[in-house]
Amino acid sequence: MSDTMRVVEISEPGGPEVLKPASRPVPQPGAGQVVIKVAYAGVNRPDALQRAGNYQPPPGASDLPGLEASGEVVAVGDGVSAPRVGESVCALLPGGGYAEYVATPAAHCLPVPKGMGLKEAACLPETYFTVWTNVFDRGGLQAGERFLVHGGSSGIGTTAIQLARHFGARVFATAGSAEKCAACTDLGAERAINYRDEDFVEVLRAEGGANLILDMVGGDYLPRNVKALADDGRLVQIAFLQGPKVTLNFAQLMVRRLTITGSTLRPQSDLAKARIAQSLAEHVWPLLDAGTVAPVMDSEFPMTEAAAAHARMESSGHIGKIVLAMG
Repeated sequence: MSDTMRVVEISEPGGPEVLKPASRPVPQPGAGQVVIKVAYAGVNRPDALQRAGNYQPPPGASDLPGLEASGEVVAVGDGVSAPRVGESVCALLPGGGYAEYVATPAAHCLPVPKGMGLKEAACLPETYFTVWTNVFDRGGLQAGERFLVHGGSSGIGTTAIQLARHFGARVFATAGSAEKCAACTDLGAERAINYRDEDFVEVLRAEGGANLILDMVGGDYLPRNVKALADDGRLVQIAFLQGPKVTLNFAQLMVRRLTITGSTLRPQSDLAKARIAQSLAEHVWPLLDAGTVAPVMDSEFPMTEAAAAHARMESSGHIGKIVLAMG
């Protein structure tokens, strides 16, 4: 193994064109960590936010983008009994995925599901960690409840639709084209709402309101989400594509006993992420092993075309996940 590796770094804050090839030292595993030879890295919106200068890595994390990857474990640090050197894994990363090698806590690694390639496995950690902790742990989704996910054709959306449907919820999704709406219903959404033509508030109110909404849009969706909730409903906020500030009448929360909560994954402690990984291994990985749920793939780009991958994601033309091939 060489001492140096190829990486894609953010040369300065800006658009996709600021992603540049570079060379860095290969990371060494710290205590409790593994080093993975990266086969594929998932491309996610936080990568674009970081590239634009709007999302700083947490203290101690790599400044390279990339929050999930798949590949082979090539080194382990002190105290690591699993995974072992030579095993194929996918992993949630603190950063650094756009590289030939990356270090991450061993407890944030999960096995590549049976029958799944490394390309598909690279798409699992960021979305499955996010959906599981927000929809099921924080949002408390139960069988029979009405669940609305915005951005249903995104990586988060396609994952949330499949898991919510599997666990017995009635699933509704918003998307911005007929093709994207069809993708949502194909995955198990009872109703896909084209937000360019229909008002999701009216659709959900006609059904009795949503018991749970997962939103990454923010902005003017916030008061509309509150209107779309059933009494005792919950809104879980995980991002703000349209901004985090809005005027909201909180009297509705009191009168209708609503809950607004939210979380973001990256700043959480290593222990919190390890607990999510453990929960996924128990409840969700058997579904992936069985092929009951699976990642929806949009496109693959070589690492030299990371800028094109970001442009594809920011065009919002994609359905499902985008990956970088690091080989």
